[in-house]
This record gives sequence, C-alpha cells and structure tokens, in this order.
Amino acid sequence: MKINKIKINSYGKLKNKEINLRNNLNIIYGKNEKGKSTLLNFILNIFYGTSKNKKGKEISDYEKYKPWDNEEFSGKLSYELDNKNIYEIFREFNKKNPSIFNDKGEEITKEFNIDKNKGSEFFFEQTGITEDMFLATSVSMQQEVKIGKDTQNMLIQKISNLLGSGEDNVSYKKAVEKLYKMQLEKVGTDRSREKPINIISKKIEKDKEEIEKLKNFENIKYEIEEEKNEIKNELKKNEIKNELLKNIKKINEKFNIEKEKIKIQEKIIKENNKKIEEIKNKIKIVDEKYSEKNNNEKIIDKRKEKNKLKNKLTIIFIILIFINILWLIIIPKINSNKILKYIFIATIPIFLIVSSKIKNKFKIKLENIEKNKKNELEKINIEKNYLENEKQIIENSSKELLEKINKINSENEMVRNFEEYQLINKYSKNIEKNEINNYLDYENVDDDIDLLEKEINNQKVEINKLELKKENIEPRLENLSNLEEELAALQDEYNNLLKMNCSMEIVKQLLEKAYKKMKNSISPALVEDLSKNVAKITNKRYDKIFFNDEKGLSVELKNGNYVSAERLSIGTIDQLYLSLRLAMLDKISDEKVPIILDETFAYYDNERLTNILKYLNEEFRDRQIIILSCTHRERDVLNKLKIKFNYIEL
Repeated sequence: MKINKIKINSYGKLKNKEINLRNNLNIIYGKNEKGKSTLLNFILNIFYGTSKNKKGKEISDYEKYKPWDNEEFSGKLSYELDNKNIYEIFREFNKKNPSIFNDKGEEITKEFNIDKNKGSEFFFEQTGITEDMFLATSVSMQQEVKIGKDTQNMLIQKISNLLGSGEDNVSYKKAVEKLYKMQLEKVGTDRSREKPINIISKKIEKDKEEIEKLKNFENIKYEIEEEKNEIKNELKKNEIKNELLKNIKKINEKFNIEKEKIKIQEKIIKENNKKIEEIKNKIKIVDEKYSEKNNNEKIIDKRKEKNKLKNKLTIIFIILIFINILWLIIIPKINSNKILKYIFIATIPIFLIVSSKIKNKFKIKLENIEKNKKNELEKINIEKNYLENEKQIIENSSKELLEKINKINSENEMVRNFEEYQLINKYSKNIEKNEINNYLDYENVDDDIDLLEKEINNQKVEINKLELKKENIEPRLENLSNLEEELAALQDEYNNLLKMNCSMEIVKQLLEKAYKKMKNSISPALVEDLSKNVAKITNKRYDKIFFNDEKGLSVELKNGNYVSAERLSIGTIDQLYLSLRLAMLDKISDEKVPIILDETFAYYDNERLTNILKYLNEEFRDRQIIILSCTHRERDVLNKLKIKFNYIEL
C-alpha cells in the first residue's frame, strides 16, 4: 500500500495544502511548529476518524485540530493497495463517516461496515490493522523518544511487552498481576476477609436468617387474608341477600298498599251489600206492610161504610116505617089537617132525597177512600222505586268496584310476577333460585333483614379487626419485602462477582494461553528478526537477542557474555525498539502499510542515523517510508549514500 496524494482544505494549522508522495522514501521537512505532527494526525484521522474523546490527553484531536475561524474542516487522501486498487477518501471531520470513492469516481461508502461508535471501518477491512496497532507498529511518533533513565526503562519494558504479548503497551506479567490484584480487591476468595464476596456472603446469610423468622408473619398474613376474603365473600353474599330482601320488602310494601286499597274497596262492596240487604228488607217490609194494610183497610172501610150506609138506611127505613105506622095511625087525622097531610106527604120525597144524598155521599166517600188508597199506593210505589233504584245504584257500584278489584288484582299480579322475575334474573347469579322463591313467598321479611344486617355489621367488625391485625404485622412484612429485595440484589451481586471471578479466571487462562502461543510461535520469530535487524543497525556489535520471563531482554556481547538490555545505551535501546516494531509489520497484516517516522531519529548520532537509513532502504524497498523531520540530517545522509528519495518541504 502507498499514499499517493494528500489534500488538506483545513486541518489545524494546515490550510489549502497538497502533498504528493512517491513509493519508498519520502522526506517531509518542516521547522518546528510548521505542522509535521498535524500532518501525521491528519493521515491517521482520515483513515480512522477524528475522536471527540480525549483518550487520556489534555484535549481531544477534534478540539485540537478544528479550525478556529469556522473554515471547512475537511480533506482528502488518495492511496493504492497492494492489489493496485486505488481509493480516494474525502472526510468532513465534523461528521463521523467519510465518503469513499473508487478510481472511477464512484462512491462506494456503503460497501463497508459502519460501526455505531467508530464509524466506517473501511481501512480496517482493507488492512486488518486497528488504529492502536497502526500506532504501535507502522507509526513512530516524536514523543516516544526522550533521553533519560526513565525512558530507557520504559523502552526496555516496551520491547519486553512486544515480545511477550505482541503489544508494546501490554505486559503479560503486569496484566496477570493486575488481574490477581483486581480479582482479590473486587471479588475476594474463600480465605479472604472483608472483601466484596465475603461481605456479601455474610449479608446473605444474615438476611436469610431474618427472612426465615419473618416468614411466619407472612403465613399469618396469608391466613388473615384468607379469613378476610372468606368473610368478605360471605359479607358480599349477605349484602346481596339483604339487598334482595329490601327489594322484596319494597315490592311487598308496594303491593300491600294496593291490597289495602283493594280491602277498602272490598269493604265498600261489603257495606254496599249490607245496604242492599237493608234496602231489600225495607222493600220487603214496605211490600208486606202496605199490602196487608191495604187489604185490611180496604175490607174494613168497605164494611164500615156499608154498615154505616146500612145503618143509615135502616134508620131511614125505620123512620119510614115509623112514618108509615104513624101515617096509618094518624092518617085519618091527617086527612082532616091539610098541613100535616102535606107534611106527611113531604116526608116521603125528603126521605127519598135524603136517602139519595146519603148514597151519593157514601159513593163520594168511597171514591175518596179509593183515591186516597191509590195515592197512598203511588207513594208506596215511589218509595219502593226509590229503594229499588238505590239498590240498583249500589249494586252497580259494587259491580264496578268488583271489576276494578279484579282488574287491579290481575295487573298487580302481572307487575309483581314481572318484578319478581327481574329479581330472580338479577340475583340468581349469587343466590339459588329456590332460595329467592322462598323469600318471595315471605310476606314479611323485616325479621330476616334485621338478622342479616346484624350479621353484616358483625362481619364488617371482623374485617376491621383483621385489617388492624394485618396493619400490625405489615411493617414486619414490609421489612421482609425489603429483605427479600435486598437478598435478591445481594444474590445478583454475588452471582455477578462469581461471573466476574469466572471471567477473570477465563481471562487469565486466555492470557496464559495467548502468552504461551506468543512465546512458542511468534516471540521466537520476532526475537530472530530482531537479532538480525539489530546486527545490521549496529554493524554486528550486537547480533543475538534473548528474551525470557525471568531475566527479560538480554543481549550477547562480542566476548560471548550476556548482559541485560538495561545496561545498553539509550540510543541502542531505541534502535532495538524501532527494529522490533518494524519486524512486527509483516506479522500484523498482509497489506504492506507505509512506515511513518515522526522525528524518530532526533537523538541518533550520525553513525546510527546512517545505519538506520541504510537499513530502511535495503530491508523495506517494498514499503513506502515517510520521514517527518525538522532538520536536514536525513536528507544529507541519503544524498551522501546516493539513495533516491522524494523531498517535500512544508
């Protein structure tokens, strides 16, 4: 792989900058603060994106290189892979994902995976190299080389780390020690005290004991709830039954009022019947009385009048006989007396006239008697008719009342049957139909209502007692609930600690396995490559490097003695470190990524610088090398060695 062209629109202090690179050696010269490190970060950020995370730095790359004047924060990089495929990457650093184009100018961004956090992973998919690995091998930055004992120890440690774990910032021993320490501090063991797992175990045991004690109250609560629910069910049934009885009572009261109305009407009918009987008796009495009286008086009056008439006629007849006798006696004398004769002669017509008048008078009297009798009979008939009419009116009234009573009874029966049917439908879900029918047959349900209401009140009192009893144990049960939650949380925490412990054990096993694999396969090859590289770089002053867990990194001197790498000069150690990083390049990727060296040789003397540049030129002809420098030393050495290179000045 090689980088062909870099175009920076605006990135940190670099603006409107274009850089064309060639294969093999490229030297980019610039005085201090001219933007060499900025250019290196631009290349990294084009490939891996600009992070807003500080990653242990004082300021993030995003904040550090974002232009202050709000200019376009973007750039483009063109590169060619070993398979000759050419790509162009345009990235606006304000955005997470770049735009990726092929050599035909077609955008192919979507052909690569996009991670939620990291963004497009195109460069990792093409090379298999992560950003950290890229920085640990292909890139060597200025801040990694500092003079002093601390730096020497650091470099020795980095080399040991690389040989032991494949990462210069990862030490197998320290990692294992850290894991053991973390395992002890964050988890603990069966033999440790006052460690998380021991503390939690004690708490779990204590909570379990307390929960067992409080479980009894839970049983009591369950019994209370059971009893309360049973009473509540009975209460509900009784309340429904009481409601039913009250409804029946309302129906009874309603129809009792109707019955009372009917009774009043029946009483009226009875009184009417009594009146009718009285009227009948009156009519009968009147009939009998006047019939008898009429007959008797009629007979008596006629006899009496006849007797009177007979008596009068008898008297007249006697008088007439007497006159006749007198006439016979005195007639002779009368004849001599004209007056007497005339008087005597006159008595006869007088008698006849008187008799006639008496008869007429008798006749008139009889007529008057008949007339009076007739009038009296009319009065009797009127009275009788009145009584008959009165009787008829009362009978009609009674008949109407009876019809009305029958109609009301019929309607009431229908209404009652309907209302009872509604009650049966409403309450049959809770009360047996037979029981409802029995209640419906009751005419007076007051006693049952009283008994039920007493029972309901007693049940409510019992429920309140149970509620109070429950309230008394509720705080303990709440404590039980809290303890159970705490126990569950402790159990989860305990299980998490076990999982953490198990994970740490697995990590230790994996570390050990990886370490053994590294030690048995990769490390020997790296040590061999390192030995060859060191021999070339140091003009065979040191040609054998050894590494083991106990002594660490050692070198063989010309006299055959072995000394610790710590006894070497900082320059030699720096050479060892760079050699090892370069030796790892072929191990991390099939793609031959560029070697980028930022002020890496600042503390090399001329001999070491000459050796390293010759080494780079000879051993890495198949790789692009980019050297960033603030001096002309590298240019001068390369010119002296007559090695071709591409020179760029910022």
